[in-house]
Amino acid sequence: MKSKLVVEHLNLWFGSKQVLKDINIEFEENKVTALIGPSGCGKSTLLRSFNRMHDLYPEARIEGHIRLDEREIYQKDIEVTDLRKRIGMVFQKANPFPKSIYDNITYGLKINNLTADKATVQKALEEAYIWDEVKDDLKKPATRLSGGQQQRLCIARTVALRPEVILMDEPCSALDPVSTLKIEELIHHLKKNYTIVIVTHNMQQAQRVADKTVFMYLGEIIEQGDTQQIFNSPQHETTRNYIHGHFG
Repeated sequence: MKSKLVVEHLNLWFGSKQVLKDINIEFEENKVTALIGPSGCGKSTLLRSFNRMHDLYPEARIEGHIRLDEREIYQKDIEVTDLRKRIGMVFQKANPFPKSIYDNITYGLKINNLTADKATVQKALEEAYIWDEVKDDLKKPATRLSGGQQQRLCIARTVALRPEVILMDEPCSALDPVSTLKIEELIHHLKKNYTIVIVTHNMQQAQRVADKTVFMYLGEIIEQGDTQQIFNSPQHETTRNYIHGHFG
């Protein structure tokens, strides 16, 4: 299986504090990889390094390699806006723009000089499993949607740009069980066309959606492998203790 995103010897500091330590990992194309581990272990920091969100923080310092299709993403000649088109991000809290449902989808398309017609909007909303719920209300403010619908709209906004990788940072943490299930079904559907990396605190969710699971602790990768292997026969005692709820 082809690796879409490859991380080698990645270290990251905020000021003098080292947050990521010698991270080595490969993300396979059209697979879902879950990053799990206790709060503060570096999961979200690692996720955000994949689309260079740490560029916004002057105290952040990165060493090592992250390659997308074998090209180094931290090279000086890489346009960050182009990179973020290829690596989309869905945040923990749904963040629809204070615009109509339709304009939420077309906004990113327009600023990237991409086709922003009704067919493109419909395709993105269909891909995010929300078209049937909103097709008669496209001019309605997106902020009037339920929390679960808003999150699916944000996913539609991401897929409208046709990224190759979708990063999801705790996408269901603010949602009820029914909305969570819809997002999980959507993740299964999206992996046919996208490589997905998801940060989750929910052990059951990782088992339901992920092909691969990576367990992180104190800024390091302790164990990684097929999800069933990680949960059913972890090789490390720390992994076993975390999965069985002895700490978290």
